Amino acid sequence: MIRVLICDDQEVVREGLSTILSTAQGIQVVGAAPDGARAVEMVGELKPDIVLMDLNMPSVNGIEATRRIYDRFPTVRVVALTTYETEEWVIDAIRAGAVGYLLKDNPRTTLIRAIEGTYAGQTYLDPAVAGKIIAQVANPGSHSDTAVAEDLSPRERDVLRLLARGMSNGDIASHLFLTEGTVRNYVSSIFSKLNVSDRTQAAVIALRHGLAD
Repeated sequence: MIRVLICDDQEVVREGLSTILSTAQGIQVVGAAPDGARAVEMVGELKPDIVLMDLNMPSVNGIEATRRIYDRFPTVRVVALTTYETEEWVIDAIRAGAVGYLLKDNPRTTLIRAIEGTYAGQTYLDPAVAGKIIAQVANPGSHSDTAVAEDLSPRERDVLRLLARGMSNGDIASHLFLTEGTVRNYVSSIFSKLNVSDRTQAAVIALRHGLAD
Protein backbone atom coordinates (compact mmCIF):
# COMPACT_ATOMS: atom_id res chain seq x y z
CA MET A 1 0.00 0.00 0.00
CA ILE A 2 1.39 3.39 -1.05
CA ARG A 3 0.94 5.91 1.75
CA VAL A 4 0.29 9.42 0.42
CA LEU A 5 0.26 12.77 2.22
CA ILE A 6 -1.41 15.71 0.45
CA CYS A 7 -0.25 19.26 1.05
CA ASP A 8 -2.28 22.16 -0.39
CA ASP A 9 -3.54 25.39 1.14
CA GLN A 10 -6.94 25.06 -0.56
CA GLU A 11 -9.35 22.80 1.25
CA VAL A 12 -11.32 22.00 -1.90
CA VAL A 13 -8.13 20.76 -3.56
CA ARG A 14 -7.18 18.60 -0.58
CA GLU A 15 -10.64 17.07 -0.49
CA GLY A 16 -10.71 16.57 -4.26
CA LEU A 17 -7.36 14.80 -4.33
CA SER A 18 -8.36 12.62 -1.38
CA THR A 19 -11.54 11.60 -3.18
CA ILE A 20 -9.69 10.83 -6.42
CA LEU A 21 -7.00 8.76 -4.74
CA SER A 22 -9.49 6.87 -2.59
CA THR A 23 -10.69 5.16 -5.77
CA ALA A 24 -7.21 3.83 -6.61
CA GLN A 25 -6.23 0.36 -5.53
CA GLY A 26 -2.97 0.25 -3.63
CA ILE A 27 -3.01 3.92 -2.57
CA GLN A 28 -3.97 5.20 0.88
CA VAL A 29 -4.24 8.90 1.75
CA VAL A 30 -2.88 9.08 5.30
CA GLY A 31 -3.31 12.81 5.81
CA ALA A 32 -3.73 16.28 4.33
CA ALA A 33 -1.75 19.33 5.37
CA PRO A 34 -2.90 22.95 4.82
CA ASP A 35 0.60 24.41 4.57
CA GLY A 36 4.27 23.51 4.24
CA ALA A 37 5.13 23.72 7.93
CA ARG A 38 2.36 21.33 8.86
CA ALA A 39 3.35 19.01 6.03
CA VAL A 40 6.84 18.61 7.48
CA GLU A 41 5.36 17.81 10.90
CA MET A 42 2.91 15.30 9.43
CA VAL A 43 5.66 13.51 7.50
CA GLY A 44 7.35 12.85 10.83
CA GLU A 45 4.09 11.72 12.41
CA LEU A 46 2.57 9.64 9.61
CA LYS A 47 5.61 8.33 7.69
CA PRO A 48 4.11 8.58 4.18
CA ASP A 49 5.85 7.16 1.13
CA ILE A 50 4.83 10.02 -1.17
CA VAL A 51 4.00 13.68 -0.54
CA LEU A 52 1.94 15.56 -3.12
CA MET A 53 3.19 19.10 -2.58
CA ASP A 54 1.62 22.33 -3.74
CA LEU A 55 4.25 25.02 -4.25
CA ASN A 56 2.65 28.44 -3.85
CA MET A 57 1.45 28.54 -0.24
CA PRO A 58 1.62 31.22 2.46
CA SER A 59 4.17 31.08 5.28
CA VAL A 60 6.29 28.00 4.42
CA ASN A 61 5.86 27.42 0.70
CA GLY A 62 6.18 24.10 -1.07
CA ILE A 63 9.78 24.66 -2.14
CA GLU A 64 10.98 25.21 1.43
CA ALA A 65 8.78 22.40 2.78
CA THR A 66 10.25 20.03 0.17
CA ARG A 67 13.76 21.05 1.19
CA ARG A 68 13.01 20.38 4.87
CA ILE A 69 11.42 17.02 4.13
CA TYR A 70 14.33 15.98 1.92
CA ASP A 71 16.82 16.97 4.62
CA ARG A 72 15.00 15.27 7.51
CA PHE A 73 13.28 12.35 5.77
CA PRO A 74 15.35 11.49 2.68
CA THR A 75 13.43 8.29 1.94
CA VAL A 76 10.15 10.19 1.52
CA ARG A 77 9.57 11.11 -2.11
CA VAL A 78 8.02 14.50 -2.86
CA VAL A 79 6.05 15.15 -6.03
CA ALA A 80 5.29 18.79 -6.78
CA LEU A 81 1.63 19.08 -7.80
CA THR A 82 0.95 22.62 -8.91
CA THR A 83 -0.50 24.96 -11.49
CA TYR A 84 2.90 26.56 -12.10
CA GLU A 85 4.88 25.47 -15.14
CA THR A 86 7.43 28.28 -15.31
CA GLU A 87 11.06 27.28 -15.52
CA GLU A 88 11.97 28.81 -12.16
CA TRP A 89 9.36 26.84 -10.22
CA VAL A 90 10.35 23.56 -11.86
CA ILE A 91 14.07 23.98 -11.29
CA ASP A 92 13.65 25.23 -7.71
CA ALA A 93 11.39 22.31 -6.79
CA ILE A 94 13.82 19.73 -8.16
CA ARG A 95 16.79 21.39 -6.52
CA ALA A 96 14.89 21.34 -3.22
CA GLY A 97 14.57 17.56 -3.52
CA ALA A 98 11.35 16.88 -5.42
CA VAL A 99 11.53 13.74 -7.54
CA GLY A 100 8.52 14.59 -9.66
CA TYR A 101 6.67 17.58 -11.07
CA LEU A 102 3.03 17.30 -12.11
CA LEU A 103 0.53 19.95 -13.19
CA LYS A 104 -2.88 19.94 -11.52
CA ASP A 105 -4.83 19.87 -14.78
CA ASN A 106 -3.79 16.28 -15.51
CA PRO A 107 -6.45 13.54 -15.51
CA ARG A 108 -6.90 11.09 -12.65
CA THR A 109 -5.11 8.29 -14.46
CA THR A 110 -1.97 10.39 -14.93
CA LEU A 111 -1.91 11.37 -11.26
CA ILE A 112 -2.22 7.76 -10.14
CA ARG A 113 0.39 6.59 -12.64
CA ALA A 114 2.80 9.29 -11.44
CA ILE A 115 2.34 8.21 -7.81
CA GLU A 116 2.85 4.54 -8.63
CA GLY A 117 5.91 5.27 -10.75
CA THR A 118 7.43 7.52 -8.11
CA TYR A 119 6.90 4.87 -5.46
CA ALA A 120 8.68 2.38 -7.75
CA GLY A 121 11.72 4.66 -7.85
CA GLN A 122 11.07 6.53 -11.08
CA THR A 123 11.15 10.27 -11.65
CA TYR A 124 8.03 11.80 -13.16
CA LEU A 125 8.21 15.06 -15.09
CA ASP A 126 5.04 16.40 -16.63
CA PRO A 127 5.52 16.55 -20.42
CA ALA A 128 4.42 20.19 -20.27
CA VAL A 129 7.50 21.06 -18.19
CA ALA A 130 10.04 18.47 -19.34
CA GLY A 131 11.10 20.65 -22.25
CA LYS A 132 11.86 23.50 -19.88
CA ILE A 133 14.23 21.27 -17.91
CA ILE A 134 16.05 20.18 -21.05
CA ALA A 135 16.31 23.76 -22.28
CA GLN A 136 17.67 24.90 -18.93
CA VAL A 137 20.45 22.35 -18.64
CA ALA A 138 21.22 21.56 -22.28
CA ASN A 139 24.31 23.29 -23.55
CA PRO A 140 25.70 21.29 -26.46
CA GLY A 141 29.45 21.28 -26.62
CA SER A 142 30.03 22.03 -22.92
CA HIS A 143 30.82 18.38 -22.21
CA SER A 144 32.36 16.12 -24.82
CA ASP A 145 31.46 12.43 -24.71
CA THR A 146 35.08 11.47 -24.17
CA ALA A 147 35.70 14.01 -21.41
CA VAL A 148 32.60 13.02 -19.46
CA ALA A 149 33.42 9.31 -19.68
CA GLU A 150 37.07 9.77 -18.76
CA ASP A 151 36.43 12.07 -15.80
CA LEU A 152 34.15 9.60 -14.03
CA SER A 153 35.37 6.44 -12.34
CA PRO A 154 33.61 3.15 -13.20
CA ARG A 155 31.71 3.25 -9.90
CA GLU A 156 30.69 6.87 -10.44
CA ARG A 157 29.32 5.88 -13.83
CA ASP A 158 27.31 3.11 -12.14
CA VAL A 159 25.88 5.62 -9.68
CA LEU A 160 25.13 8.15 -12.43
CA ARG A 161 23.34 5.53 -14.52
CA LEU A 162 21.00 4.70 -11.63
CA LEU A 163 20.59 8.36 -10.66
CA ALA A 164 19.45 9.07 -14.21
CA ARG A 165 16.72 6.44 -13.78
CA GLY A 166 15.33 8.53 -10.92
CA MET A 167 16.60 6.36 -8.08
CA SER A 168 17.14 7.93 -4.67
CA ASN A 169 20.46 7.61 -2.85
CA GLY A 170 18.95 4.85 -0.72
CA ASP A 171 17.77 2.93 -3.76
CA ILE A 172 21.20 3.25 -5.40
CA ALA A 173 22.90 2.10 -2.20
CA SER A 174 20.74 -1.03 -2.07
CA HIS A 175 21.24 -1.76 -5.77
CA LEU A 176 25.03 -1.42 -5.63
CA PHE A 177 25.48 -2.86 -2.11
CA LEU A 178 26.93 0.39 -0.78
CA THR A 179 26.11 2.53 2.23
CA GLU A 180 23.92 5.57 1.63
CA GLY A 181 26.76 7.80 2.87
CA THR A 182 29.08 6.36 0.25
CA VAL A 183 26.50 7.01 -2.46
CA ARG A 184 26.14 10.61 -1.28
CA ASN A 185 29.91 11.02 -1.63
CA TYR A 186 29.81 9.59 -5.15
CA VAL A 187 26.92 11.88 -6.11
CA SER A 188 28.79 14.91 -4.77
CA SER A 189 31.86 13.92 -6.78
CA ILE A 190 29.76 13.41 -9.91
CA PHE A 191 28.19 16.86 -9.54
CA SER A 192 31.64 18.39 -9.17
CA LYS A 193 33.10 16.59 -12.20
CA LEU A 194 30.12 17.38 -14.41
CA ASN A 195 29.92 20.95 -13.12
CA VAL A 196 26.23 20.65 -12.23
CA SER A 197 24.29 21.49 -9.11
CA ASP A 198 21.42 18.98 -9.06
CA ARG A 199 20.34 15.47 -10.05
CA THR A 200 18.28 16.51 -13.05
CA GLN A 201 21.20 18.29 -14.69
CA ALA A 202 23.41 15.26 -14.09
CA ALA A 203 20.76 12.93 -15.52
CA VAL A 204 20.35 15.00 -18.68
CA ILE A 205 24.11 14.96 -19.30
CA ALA A 206 24.20 11.20 -18.69
CA LEU A 207 21.40 10.62 -21.19
CA ARG A 208 22.87 12.99 -23.75
CA HIS A 209 26.22 11.24 -23.70
CA GLY A 210 25.02 7.66 -23.55
CA LEU A 211 26.04 7.07 -19.94
CA ALA A 212 22.49 6.00 -18.99
CA ASP A 213 19.58 4.28 -20.64
